[in-house]
Amino acid sequence: MGKSWTPDSWKILPAEQQPDWEKSEAYSKVISEISGYPPLVFAGEVRALKQQLGDAAQGNGFLIQGGDCAETFDDFRADSIRDKLKILLQMSVVLTYGASCNVVKLGRIAGQFAKPRSANTETRDGIELPSYRGDAVNDINFNEDSRKQNPKRLLRTYNQSAATLNLLRAFTTGGFADLNKVHVWNQEFIAQSPQGKRYEEIANSIDDALIFMKAVGINSDNTSALKLAEFFTSHEALLLGYEHALTRQDSLTGKWYNCSAHFLWIGDRTRQPNGAHVEFLSGVDNPIGIKVGPTINEEELITLCEKLNPENEWGKLTLISRMGADTVRSKLPPLIKTIKESGQKVLWVCDPMHGNTYKTDNGYKTRHFDTILEELEHFFAIHRAEETIPGGVHFELTGDNVTECLGGAREISDSDLNSRYETACDPRLNNEQSLELAFLVTDLLRNGR
Repeated sequence: MGKSWTPDSWKILPAEQQPDWEKSEAYSKVISEISGYPPLVFAGEVRALKQQLGDAAQGNGFLIQGGDCAETFDDFRADSIRDKLKILLQMSVVLTYGASCNVVKLGRIAGQFAKPRSANTETRDGIELPSYRGDAVNDINFNEDSRKQNPKRLLRTYNQSAATLNLLRAFTTGGFADLNKVHVWNQEFIAQSPQGKRYEEIANSIDDALIFMKAVGINSDNTSALKLAEFFTSHEALLLGYEHALTRQDSLTGKWYNCSAHFLWIGDRTRQPNGAHVEFLSGVDNPIGIKVGPTINEEELITLCEKLNPENEWGKLTLISRMGADTVRSKLPPLIKTIKESGQKVLWVCDPMHGNTYKTDNGYKTRHFDTILEELEHFFAIHRAEETIPGGVHFELTGDNVTECLGGAREISDSDLNSRYETACDPRLNNEQSLELAFLVTDLLRNGR
């Protein structure tokens, strides 16, 4: 896109997955209002994340990206936000301690309020209504009023994102993320589980190390690294009007940044090389992710890399593989080879969840822990074979004790799904399953070395 890019240049191109409110006077008023609001994140923070992602892409770190499939307005409580942060901190400690690497912590939070859909409408009992597209657009309840697409919901999206970010910053800079709090992050309902006990063993070892370090004059007051304070946010850049409204030009560098999140990704349904989403994100200096599903080919992937990372910078582009356990061994190796041969500087991340979703006989959308692990294992094995770097993982997870994904140490079964199935869209790993995967990824990283 180069010099022809402007913050408005996407508007003349086809934009998939957009609500049909663009011609609404209310929509124009809302977008104009948000355009005058303060940025949610800042250019310096974005540059710090980009540097860390570049390090991870070269084998000097590892990315954990996780959070809700879709945030909701109802699930807006301090303890809920804290518990999501807790599990990501726990996972990062497990990986940092077990695999001896810096862990980049990136939440699917403070902006993940919109979802692409496979169909514009949904039919239940002969009644057809618009599909639920996330709380930024309409409501999940299945009635005519709830499913109306209301642009005023974008104002609440901004306000809730701002409040969530404010709380996350308070937690991460106010001492909650200090390594001295490592025991506090272990929640009651998993403390006695095999994974919780294994985590406590790590926490006790960290305590011993901290006591020694304190004795030689190293503590949280004089060593910022002990505070694990850096936490970044991400979401899918789906609603282009909203993303455009929060795009700002940095006064120091003159570069453009999307200030709705530190990291933005393009989904499998919106990655058209000549589409509006690719055009828009090609001109902002944020790190960008591309969901790489089984339908993409080598030529299209190279085209996307060249458009979204024209200067071929480390840390700019993350390729998030979401193939499915059944197809990853045939689909992923040719793409990795093509990227390697082309010299494209990318971070390879595995999303082992989206390609492994199915519906049970009783109608619940779910994923099985064993299948998630299978895709992860194949992802690492393929990179070992190609002598490339597996640089991160991307999970849909929650800090709550939900029963949405099958399997894991507690062997959640079909009959357990209805006990705590709370997701607004796709099934999430609960705290215990997330921690279990962190230990398994640690083993995969160790074995790869």
